[in-house]
Amino acid sequence: MKYADDEPIGAPEFEGLVHSVGPFASPPRVAVATSGGVDSIALCLLTHRWASARGGTCRALVVDHGLRPASAGECHRVVAWLARGGIEAHILEWAGCKPIHGIQEAAREARYELLSSWCRDHGLRDLLLAHHRDDQAETFLLRLGCKSGLDGLAAMAAVSRRTDIRVVRPLLDMPKARLVATVNDLGHPWIEDPSNRDSRFARSRIRGLLPALNAAGVAAQGIAVSARRLGRARAALEHYASELVRDCVQSHEAGFCWLDRDALFAAPDEVGLRVLSRVVSAVGARSAPPRYDRLERAYTEIASGKASKGRTLAGCRIIGRTGRLLICREARGAGHSVTLHPGQSRRWDARFDVRVDGHALSDPERTCEVRRLGVEGWRIVMEDTETRLRARDSEIPAAAHATLPALWDHVGLVDVPHLEYRRKGSGLALDARFTPDRPLVFPPFSGSVPLSG
Repeated sequence: MKYADDEPIGAPEFEGLVHSVGPFASPPRVAVATSGGVDSIALCLLTHRWASARGGTCRALVVDHGLRPASAGECHRVVAWLARGGIEAHILEWAGCKPIHGIQEAAREARYELLSSWCRDHGLRDLLLAHHRDDQAETFLLRLGCKSGLDGLAAMAAVSRRTDIRVVRPLLDMPKARLVATVNDLGHPWIEDPSNRDSRFARSRIRGLLPALNAAGVAAQGIAVSARRLGRARAALEHYASELVRDCVQSHEAGFCWLDRDALFAAPDEVGLRVLSRVVSAVGARSAPPRYDRLERAYTEIASGKASKGRTLAGCRIIGRTGRLLICREARGAGHSVTLHPGQSRRWDARFDVRVDGHALSDPERTCEVRRLGVEGWRIVMEDTETRLRARDSEIPAAAHATLPALWDHVGLVDVPHLEYRRKGSGLALDARFTPDRPLVFPPFSGSVPLSG
């Protein structure tokens, strides 16, 4: 059924949109990122109506980035508005120092971390975002300007994952005008964020160009359709990349990987590039894949033998061995220390779930640190004859030793589980499980579902 671009979104139509990005639990329990702008207000109101009709709940999450003096007051105003409509809302604050450069990127990452952490802590697995067709067009154009490959030009996915949280964008095929019409129809206020018109930011400049592009015949609708079609191509390539990962990648529990060199470079370049990107993203503990131009350059150099002495990429060292490539964590910047009491669990280096166990559970004041083994730790390990012999015969290459997770206390090194080292009489042990934020095999890219256009 065709709808006018200024027609409100009704309950039956929204149900169809939700169904296309499902399934959801029954009854549904979801969270909606709600900035207070017209887009997120529309999604929040529609989602609340849909979830309530099915006996479920919708929680609104309002992030206060603290970047403008008025932001705190605006967040409380949004919470009050939503409360009058029976929607429970929570303010999440981005605390700490803010970077001088790359503020939008940093704010975006902080926002996603705050939202996904809240969902995880409250047992919600679905986070809905209000990105729409105009946003999709802007993302496409921004990435085109950055010389992105297919993945970038596929723009935003209708369904993606952030570790165990499902990130859902049911409105990707909707023009912004329909969201404005929806909120007006429901008689609800919204807030205009002045940063959306700030020409210092690239997205704002692109947004200002869209009317001229539309007049020239390059409309947001057509750009979004192209992004959707590229998304289907991306999904196909990701399927074959996952198959190649299973065939040519050996992941070690100590946080490094071996790649079968011949199998990697026998595959089509685009598939091989994806596999290399996945491995360095998992091992290098980065929040995003390596830039495509850097990835291409590294891939070409390795394939041609120009990187025979090894090279670095995205926090990883890539070292050639006979018929294989070793991908291990680069020591620089690896594993800022985390403090734990016995019995506590934490994330370390965005790659490991770590836990301290042992008989010292009766001493809750005793604290330890998990940090990389480093040169100092390796020296201590080598002073222990039995451990030195085990390390010599282990499957862990020397290049990976310095970045192994290690447990330390006020005395010194306590435990290095992957080298089977433990200080005698410590009573403590470190459990460290390699579970990278960006896994080697993940659900395929999912563009918006409709195939028309």
